Amino acid sequence: MVQGQTTVVGTVQLSLIPGLSRGGASRLQIEALRLAESVRGLGLGSMLLEWAHAYGREQGAVLSQLTCDRRRDAAHRFYERAGYVASHTGFKRRL
Repeated sequence: MVQGQTTVVGTVQLSLIPGLSRGGASRLQIEALRLAESVRGLGLGSMLLEWAHAYGREQGAVLSQLTCDRRRDAAHRFYERAGYVASHTGFKRRL
């Protein structure tokens, strides 16, 4: 890396979704949580997820939700260790 340059090693996309259920509570939708292979296993994913949760709470969200591709077994284990429960089956359709 050249001095003064920044290297991106992780991303996360957060959306706040106003809701009708749970008494009109907002939800934090987490998507595109990705880390470069070179930094996996260092705890950065957990820190990024905790930061996202704190952001959601600050914005009034009472629930965090995410989806994960069925084939990403390691990601499933990561989310389960973070306290997430596979509670729904999702569907997609191209428009």
